[in-house]
Amino acid sequence: MAKIYDKAYMGERVVPIGEAHLSVASAAVLYGLSVYTVFPVCVKKKGTAAFRLRDHYQRLVNSAQIIGLDTFAPAWSFEKFQKAITELVAANTITEDVFVRATVHVDELVPGTRSRGLHTTLSMFLYEAKPILPQAGARLKTSVWRRIPDYAIPSRAKVNGAYVNSVLARQDAIDSGYDDCVFLDATGHVCELSAANIFLVREGVLITPDTMSDLLEGINRKTILELARSLKMSVVERSVDLTELYIADEIFACGTSAFVAPVVEVDARKIGSGVIGPLTQQIRDAHTALFRGETPMSQQLLTYL
Repeated sequence: MAKIYDKAYMGERVVPIGEAHLSVASAAVLYGLSVYTVFPVCVKKKGTAAFRLRDHYQRLVNSAQIIGLDTFAPAWSFEKFQKAITELVAANTITEDVFVRATVHVDELVPGTRSRGLHTTLSMFLYEAKPILPQAGARLKTSVWRRIPDYAIPSRAKVNGAYVNSVLARQDAIDSGYDDCVFLDATGHVCELSAANIFLVREGVLITPDTMSDLLEGINRKTILELARSLKMSVVERSVDLTELYIADEIFACGTSAFVAPVVEVDARKIGSGVIGPLTQQIRDAHTALFRGETPMSQQLLTYL
């Protein structure tokens, strides 16, 4: 269980984590009517810095807009959002990298199954930045549950209620002795893991499912694509068949909470040599340097608080 820090943000102020509550009668609780994002705040010599903060703010805005929550964006500018993050980080004594979970909740009581014109509140809390996948090599199982299609619950929005789909799929994988699942879409193409994007390498080409494959347009996915192109790697976004994973030279997962995690097994089939591959290692090293503030790109993507 990850360590959770003592102070949270709720109702436009910093409060003890035990006082950050929603009513059991709120739409957030009744219908899962919340949208969220998770981003790292890293401890640097110069101070604390949030990674791709504007992108994460925009994802909250976009997710809210997609599902019709129309009261968040008018009330929360990026500048106000950044100020709230700064207040929250300052209120907690952090000496390590942490994750921030920021969530927009519909907190109106018993509003029925609708989304527009409803009051929202922003909650945020900090927790220990522990990876959700083994960093030495993850074992995956194809899920018996299919990924919710975009025409049912939109994949581009991080909707809290939609994560029941991920819980079902990952729990099935865990029950079967694996670390996580591989989601397939309604047509049988590879989407992502329960809470991470997926990449594979075949004959020196970095391949990842395209955004038509009912996946989250992950911010770390975007980062990996940018890093790969800066390293002059050949990159392709397209539909991916499950059997391509079985014969891939390398596979890795990426995400805020997954970091860059090599995949060493899929459906009891060893991937490559069964250890982290050279291209995955190169991507991971570049990703680590980016977070440490050691690259020119770091200065564009880190916001000091």
